[in-house]
Amino acid sequence: MDTDRAGLRERKKHETRIALSWAAIRLTVERGLDNVRIEDIAAEAGVSTRTFSNYFGSKGEAIVARHHDRARAIAAALRERPAGEPIWEAITHAALAGFALGEPVTEGRPPDQAWVEGLRLMVAEPALQGEFQKAGAAAEAEFALAVAERTSTDADDVYPLLVAGVVGAALNIVTRRWLSVDPPPPMDELLRDVFGRLAAGLPEPR
Repeated sequence: MDTDRAGLRERKKHETRIALSWAAIRLTVERGLDNVRIEDIAAEAGVSTRTFSNYFGSKGEAIVARHHDRARAIAAALRERPAGEPIWEAITHAALAGFALGEPVTEGRPPDQAWVEGLRLMVAEPALQGEFQKAGAAAEAEFALAVAERTSTDADDVYPLLVAGVVGAALNIVTRRWLSVDPPPPMDELLRDVFGRLAAGLPEPR
């Protein structure tokens, strides 16, 4: 029973964290970063500002939390792939699984133009660049650990670090590409294209 209560408590904490992060993203996309307060984010998520402070130190942290969550999901999916599967095939499936997680902001609908424009502005916001860089470094650390486990190497060896760096760069390119094309192409197509090129050894385009 205590274990059940602890599990329920952790699940509720996780759900609150996700709700706060999506509230921060949604309001920033709609209003612009400077026009969003922590009080607004907390109210949008239906919690107090004190609760917000229990999860995040700033609205920037709340916004990039989704990046952390997706990186952890991709790393977890990679750990679950069959042991004999080629590394880039496994990473491709893991990335697809990570990006297939529910997106409560759009609820599975294609994003409209206003939403995409708002995302573009948010990603380009100078005040958020430090948070995005920290999130990227944390994501690469997650990837390196998962690759090291899969290849029976140390997380600070060259191979897992190199693969993690390439994965991080590839995901950044996928995101930038998705944001730069009107209308945005299906994310799974972008992921398969980018990781397919890596799996093929990144041959020169013909």
